[in-house]
Amino acid sequence: MSEAVREIKFFSEADKSMQPAFFAPASGSDPRPLVVALHTWSYSYDNGQKDMFFQECAKRNWHCIFPHFRGPNWGKEACGSDLVVSDLKCAAAFVKANYPVDENRVFLLGGSGGGHASLLMAGRHPELWSAVSSWCPISDVAKWHAQCSLFTNGNREYANHIEQACGGDPQKDPAVYADAMHRSPVTWLPGAAGKVIVDIGTGIHDGHSGSVPVSQTLNAFNLLAAEADRISEEDIRYMTEQEAIPEHLKFAGVDPAYGENKVLFRKVSGMVRVTLFEGGHNLLCSTAFGFLDNQSGGKEPVWFNGDCTNAGENGELSR
Repeated sequence: MSEAVREIKFFSEADKSMQPAFFAPASGSDPRPLVVALHTWSYSYDNGQKDMFFQECAKRNWHCIFPHFRGPNWGKEACGSDLVVSDLKCAAAFVKANYPVDENRVFLLGGSGGGHASLLMAGRHPELWSAVSSWCPISDVAKWHAQCSLFTNGNREYANHIEQACGGDPQKDPAVYADAMHRSPVTWLPGAAGKVIVDIGTGIHDGHSGSVPVSQTLNAFNLLAAEADRISEEDIRYMTEQEAIPEHLKFAGVDPAYGENKVLFRKVSGMVRVTLFEGGHNLLCSTAFGFLDNQSGGKEPVWFNGDCTNAGENGELSR
């Protein structure tokens, strides 16, 4: 970890608490971009996942904050709670209040549980972000609970996590279901359509070799896309179950930023893009930063990830 990265605490409005994070400021007095980077489902802020985000920000001289946001998602205070929303809002506010930040380049980035939180924040506070990069996200907590309940491998534990966070089984208790949906990006994303640039992606094998079916990604896209651009339920079902792209939807081009994780399907609608690539439960960090390099608030999206020749080195994301 770079010497510039240090542990801090910032004030969270919702419960008037001081919340921990790791933070590295950009150097110099000129306003610089800010990345709020997010940990995955089963982790907290104090783990090695943060290093890849800080390394990419250091290359660019960007500010980066990696908050705790109430830790692993089996806690009631975690898993997309109102406290999480306050923490992430206040993490960005802390940096902006104390360091020179380019207000047109405030980014949110995460995968898996961080993908869940990134889409949740896009929906609940689209005004805060210039662009959001979300990878292998959980967009519907109640539906993911049902999906995880069917797993016969270790992924069944995620259903247990949701029951702990929500106080019961959302398939059996209407009040628990309502709580799970309050924590779900799908509840909030329609209000973000056309207000923030959102890039969503996952590997085609997720839900098979990984824990989050690709339908979670595709359904999130549909909530942000124009009606004419939405993916049909039939095609979503096919891609989720078959780990393959229907012939009429196959991506014809080549995106060098994805390296060995070849782009298989891609669709753009206004300010949202979705990509399915060869892989599983992956966050391609260099590819994500290549995208953020080109985004600026108040301007049209630039759907270009650069030429990240090391993109193929990205491995499966720890959940």
